[in-house]
Amino acid sequence: METDLRALAKVQKWYGPHSSTAAAWPVDTLNRAKGNTTVSVVLPAHNEESTVGDIVTAIRRDLVERAPLVDEVLVVDSRSTDATAERARETGARVVAQDEVLPHLPPLAGKGEALWKGLAASHGDVVVFVDADLRSFGAHYVSGLLGPLLTDPGIQFVKAAYERPYTGEDGVVRRGAGGRVTELVARPLLNMFWPELAGFAQPLGGEYAARRQALERVPFVTEYGVEFGLLVDLLQLVGLDAMAQVDLGHRTHTHQPIDALGRMAGQIMQTAWSRLERQGRVLAPASPAHTLLQFGLEGRADLVDVAVAERPPLASLVLEEDMA
Repeated sequence: METDLRALAKVQKWYGPHSSTAAAWPVDTLNRAKGNTTVSVVLPAHNEESTVGDIVTAIRRDLVERAPLVDEVLVVDSRSTDATAERARETGARVVAQDEVLPHLPPLAGKGEALWKGLAASHGDVVVFVDADLRSFGAHYVSGLLGPLLTDPGIQFVKAAYERPYTGEDGVVRRGAGGRVTELVARPLLNMFWPELAGFAQPLGGEYAARRQALERVPFVTEYGVEFGLLVDLLQLVGLDAMAQVDLGHRTHTHQPIDALGRMAGQIMQTAWSRLERQGRVLAPASPAHTLLQFGLEGRADLVDVAVAERPPLASLVLEEDMA
């Protein structure tokens, strides 16, 4: 109990100075603070032709043309079978195919793979990640995340916070009902094992920014555990005081069906387990099973694999290639 209270006190001390809103970071102020720092915005995209163009257009209009805050907008086409790449290119993004980045490496699947390849293909000193399926996007998503990084050299990582409404099949919007895997899996895990991170409102959100030097020193889980893994690994690398969060308002996007959320939850639990093992906090004679038996409405059973692969820190890969 005493340990829990100490952890809570640490979170409370961190929360105020390290939490802000997007409105606190006007673009003009950030342009003056930017100096010679370069900024890349990276969007991992798989079959997002209906939304990716609007997001790229908003970034280029407000943060490239009206104000020179962003230096590069990069879309990583993650094996799309629709017109995602064409829409992104038409609206001014640089587009790279996921499997054409570092092509000498065996290809892997998943969102984290697209993020890692985007980090490798981009050039900015600061990298902002934005999901390509957002239906509520505004340029303040990017400028808000950049605020703490461009004005405080001690900040290494900034995570978005927002309200996540849920729109049911009946069309009714329920405020605050989104982020189901966050509330049922990620938040309990963080409070149990990494309580310092309990103050992050949206630990699984897909919008965050960080200094390249920090991102290149941590591994990337290739599946949906990537955001959980980055949060835990960056805590260990840079410490809580180098992390911040910015409230961007609200976030709407395409909702996943319940079976997909089950697979996502399994991947996050696998990611948490691997971090506990790596930190020497659990000892087990065998790794946990990585299969998940799911049942459909008709009683049909499907056995799915929720194992997660992992890309090494990009800096270690570059070092190995330089030495070869």
